[in-house]
Amino acid sequence: MGQTSSTSLSTLPELALHCLRVAEHSPADGLIEPFFDYLVGVDEASSVPTRGPGAGPAVPTPAELARIVEANEGRTIGLTVYNAKTQRVREVHLTPSRAWSSTAEGKERASLLGLSVRVCNPTQALDNVWHILEVLEGSPAEMAGLVPFGDWVCGWAGGPLHGENSFYDLVEAHIDKSLRLYVYSADLDNLREVVVIPNEKWGGSGLLGCGVGYGILHRIPRPATPPSQAEGYGSPLAVTGSLPRDVGRA
Repeated sequence: MGQTSSTSLSTLPELALHCLRVAEHSPADGLIEPFFDYLVGVDEASSVPTRGPGAGPAVPTPAELARIVEANEGRTIGLTVYNAKTQRVREVHLTPSRAWSSTAEGKERASLLGLSVRVCNPTQALDNVWHILEVLEGSPAEMAGLVPFGDWVCGWAGGPLHGENSFYDLVEAHIDKSLRLYVYSADLDNLREVVVIPNEKWGGSGLLGCGVGYGILHRIPRPATPPSQAEGYGSPLAVTGSLPRDVGRA
């Protein structure tokens, strides 16, 4: 298993397979980055038709990916992966297997990659993130460990969010309930799960007690030193943006 450089894509496809979750100890663990990685192609040996000479790799549907993985159990396959954070493409080589972990009953897991995906537009990958701004003392946000100006909410246990108000609606729907958020830290360059309990009893303003920014001015920053091609990354790809949004409070 590993990664090799790739420069086969000059533009992004309209649709790709968004990698939402990666199971621990699975074949995809450590090779696929949840929420930021998109599957945009497979190697020729995986038997997915190409779009023609010079058209780049074909994006498989979820059904095609399942068929490819099933047909190549125990054999290494190559996936072309676009990372929205670095805006680069790389080749990932992994081996589908049912034996990567067992259930409590001793049965092998049904998943061959340990990967959950959905079809979406990769050019909108970083449109729906919420930047944590000031965090008030004693607030639910502070208790949950949210870091002001260094954290971005990328999604929750139910998946990604869509549209500026969806995050606020989600918070309101979880008043006095545990809400599991997936939060990206720019300082540590990692994605972690944060459990917060929105409530009106903590003694301050808002259900979370933090400022939240949305829109092009509050996007996740690209790494200061992007990975080189020698480290397994290809050419950078342009991603379209949206208009700025006002800063709100949750």
